[in-house]
Amino acid sequence: MSELYIRVAEDENEEPMEIPSEDDGTVLLSSVAAQFPGACGLRYRNPESQCMRGVRLVEGVLHAPESDWGNLVYVVNYPKDNKRKMDEIDAASAVKIKRGFQKTSDLIVLGLPWKTTEQDLKDYFTTFGEVIMVQVKRDAKTGNSKGFGFVRFTEYETQTKVIGQRHMIDGRWCDCKLPNSKACPDEPMRSRKIFVGRCTEDMTTDDLRQYFMQYGEVTDVFIPKPFRAFAFVTFADDQVAQALCGEDLIIKGISVHISNAEPKHNNSRQMMDRGRFGAGGFSQGYGRSASLAAMFDRSQYQFPSSHV
Repeated sequence: MSELYIRVAEDENEEPMEIPSEDDGTVLLSSVAAQFPGACGLRYRNPESQCMRGVRLVEGVLHAPESDWGNLVYVVNYPKDNKRKMDEIDAASAVKIKRGFQKTSDLIVLGLPWKTTEQDLKDYFTTFGEVIMVQVKRDAKTGNSKGFGFVRFTEYETQTKVIGQRHMIDGRWCDCKLPNSKACPDEPMRSRKIFVGRCTEDMTTDDLRQYFMQYGEVTDVFIPKPFRAFAFVTFADDQVAQALCGEDLIIKGISVHISNAEPKHNNSRQMMDRGRFGAGGFSQGYGRSASLAAMFDRSQYQFPSSHV
């Protein structure tokens, strides 16, 4: 029998790919898995009943329904396929719901010029949205500014936008972040960044950006070179990043694992004190060696010099 191709897709609504059959008209499961890693079978929609039917699989060989593959589009089966897809949908929905009801917080404004007043601060941040409160922290004895202050907005979306950029206030670059008294100063930046493990070489920064944009605004995507099978994605909203941590997501047919990304310098002290972290500055749970140390200078997050 001459070689023929059957049309296979991950979903009925996606563009199918042609998979070659064998000389006897069967299709090897390995041929399907080569294009759709993790595939464990095929199914198709019966034209008459409109119900989904499974393709018979015997010892790794898929047999055509009624001895003829026809012009149908066959959909790939994955282990726990429905659960994976529902988990992805639920994760996205949970993030959106969480963001929809998220309350605003006081934001710390670092690096303020000495001359900046509450009115100056309010005039600047009002251009982003309605401001509930502004405060410039001052020395109790002298009344002089300490070089930082606080601002709070009415809308959570405004807060997210403000955190995602730097600000020129009275001729000086300032940073606006979520304060965290129990952590080191760079905690807000760390919490907005995720570690994406089990990446493949065909995943580009654009692929990752497009995928993660469904959860929230993405401010940066970094894939190390040479390729190390992982990447970093930074969101404008730390709540989005934290909601994704611990999830297993499917990107381009590959299961990737999401976890926190720890700043390198933040772990170096922990490495000396408790030996919990590798010399590269990342948790040994990432499975990476000390050779990563030189690769992540850009992963260090520190507040810019300020008057704090």
